[in-house]
Parts: sequence; C-alpha cells; structure tokens
Amino acid sequence: MNIEDLHNYCLQKRGVSESFPFDEDTLVFKVMNRMFTLTSLSNWEKGEATINLKCEPGKARSLRERYTAITPGYHMNKKHWNTVHIDGTLSDDFLKEMIDDSYQLIVKSLPKKAQKELESL
Repeated sequence: MNIEDLHNYCLQKRGVSESFPFDEDTLVFKVMNRMFTLTSLSNWEKGEATINLKCEPGKARSLRERYTAITPGYHMNKKHWNTVHIDGTLSDDFLKEMIDDSYQLIVKSLPKKAQKELESL
C-alpha cells in the first residue's frame, strides 16, 4: 500500500473527510468528524510509513503479539490504538481489513442520530 492507495481507500468510505488538524504533516481521516485513521506524510517520504488505527482493546493486544509490524499507538491511547508499520510484511488486504475495523468502531460509537445521518449519505 502506498499513500495514494491509503488516501483513496479511506475517502471512498461513507461520511469520510480528511484534514490536518494537528500540523501540516499529520493527515487525519474522520468519519462524521471522528478520527479513525491518521498518518505522517513525512514518514511516507522517508520510507518509514505508518498508520494509526483504532482497534478493540483485546484485538489490539492480540495483533501486537502476532505481528511485529503492529505496535501500540504512537502518541495515542495505547489501549485503543495501534500503529501499523507499512513495511511490506502485511498484505494490502489485511491493511484494508484493519482500516475497515477502525472505521466500523467509530461508526458504532456515533450517536444514533449521526448513524442515521451517515446511512443517508
């Protein structure tokens, strides 16, 4: 996966927007204004690409134990976020699956009104 693939994959999801709320380097993808994926553009340029993804706590621990490319979320709540190193050891399909999981966790946490609004988009 490259940055363009990540960008296109995230933006094709319902209700997703992109922004740079922290600085000019940190690209954030949000669903209904709630963050589900973020990445550092400069890390991609340096060949050290990572993405931070929300994850159910038990699953987050399990993934970290199983894959060396998945570590506790850098600058995030380590219980709920993983940093995924895009180093070629994880398939694009698996990366997309983790992005989907992150997106769905946020969607499920939205108030019912926002979930209905999202469904109508």
